[in-house]
Amino acid sequence: MYSLVHSRLLQAIYRHSVQSADKAAVIVKDSSVSYASLWKNILGASAFLQSQGLKKGDVILLSALKDAEFVYVYFAAHLLGVVNVIVDPTSNEERKNYIIGAVHPKKVFGLKEGIAYSEVSLEGAPMDIEPVSESNVAEIMFTTGTTGKPKGVLLSHANISASADNINRYIGNTSDDVEVLGLPICHSFGLGRLRCNMLQGATFILLGSFANLKVLFSVMEQYRVTGLGMVPAVWEYIRKLSGRLIGKFSRQLKYIEIGSAAMSVDNKRLLMELFPHTRICMHYGLTEASRSLFMEFHEYADDLTSIGTPVTGEVEVKILSDEGVELPTGESGELCVKGNMVLKSYLAGTDTEEAFWGDYFRTGDCAYKSESGHYYLVSRKKEMINVGGKKVSPVEIEDAVIALGGVVDCICVAMKDPKGLLGEVPRVYVLKSGTTRTLEEIRGELRNRIESYKMPVEFDWVDKIPMTSSGKKQRLALCHN
Repeated sequence: MYSLVHSRLLQAIYRHSVQSADKAAVIVKDSSVSYASLWKNILGASAFLQSQGLKKGDVILLSALKDAEFVYVYFAAHLLGVVNVIVDPTSNEERKNYIIGAVHPKKVFGLKEGIAYSEVSLEGAPMDIEPVSESNVAEIMFTTGTTGKPKGVLLSHANISASADNINRYIGNTSDDVEVLGLPICHSFGLGRLRCNMLQGATFILLGSFANLKVLFSVMEQYRVTGLGMVPAVWEYIRKLSGRLIGKFSRQLKYIEIGSAAMSVDNKRLLMELFPHTRICMHYGLTEASRSLFMEFHEYADDLTSIGTPVTGEVEVKILSDEGVELPTGESGELCVKGNMVLKSYLAGTDTEEAFWGDYFRTGDCAYKSESGHYYLVSRKKEMINVGGKKVSPVEIEDAVIALGGVVDCICVAMKDPKGLLGEVPRVYVLKSGTTRTLEEIRGELRNRIESYKMPVEFDWVDKIPMTSSGKKQRLALCHN
């Protein structure tokens, strides 16, 4: 038996492989992997990583493809103390190259320039594993920074296990659950759902996406799905394309987890109506502080604008002033979080310098606490654009527009999605004076420079870009949400 003291996730998977050996752990494309096979394949993948010269502390880059082999390599790295860096397979080359340059991975998996998951041997078992501590870094997740450069979030084995345990304790997942995931697993939400189910010994179905609702509903019927994770944009999509049809699973679904973006009260009430017996849980959190607060729709029926309360007793939330002083109940300030799932630092020391007030992580969101102890968001302090749960930096888009040439300056802001699907979408105002490009030229060339979800929906001229006295762009002055 291998030392698993550093990872409660690995301890759980091993335990399930013994106690529930034949039970389905992961289902991908109608192929079922039992817990016994999952553990065996994790050991085989660990041996393969060792054959590639990888050892404790080394960094590998994993493209988050929804393949069983991704799951094997992901947990195999945990076993060896190898650090996973998870990347979106749809990311553009510039972002991938930036991340590679920041972490200098020993090996790359799932990308054309690296090792294909199909090449990973699953035979054998690892030898001579160095002791790993729960405080060691398990993975680095890159989130978009307010300066436009991705920020590397360092998460320890203790962080990710604690996060999964926190979520399960709130939602009430059990080993009897069967969950389907159509979200990407390159982000905190989707990857977190994988960890939650493996910790409990549940069955986890990796669906390509939510795009084909016929396939989704078929899977839910075939496997008697009891759990579902989705972002508000997915719910808008399901509602618009299928109406109330999903309500037929009302008696079947035990829980739904929602997060990553705001949801209207009307949509919350509709979900409550369609799923009167389902625990509908919505989280607030960031990659740096995964699922910090939760609220359940039926429990908060008279208070649906709240973001809830701390997920467990291990998580503390304070509203602090710009000077780091705790503010009285009812007064708005920055929402700051302390807890077992909060990162210790960023990859770059400069990103960490102003990220904390003592032990409390600064979320950058403005909020207040009511007399009832519930928390409420007031505004977005950091000017990120939340496109269907994906955070987009306005600075990144502005830099891409200016890099086209012929554009003197521009300013990017958030606007409501005209189609009502994604919540927010980017809008760009181009400084008219001195710019030699037309808006159509800018639109056409920009499509080849950035990911599709970052593409501005509207382009407009502006005679003057609003600035602060210190020379910073005032993006909120142009928001028309």
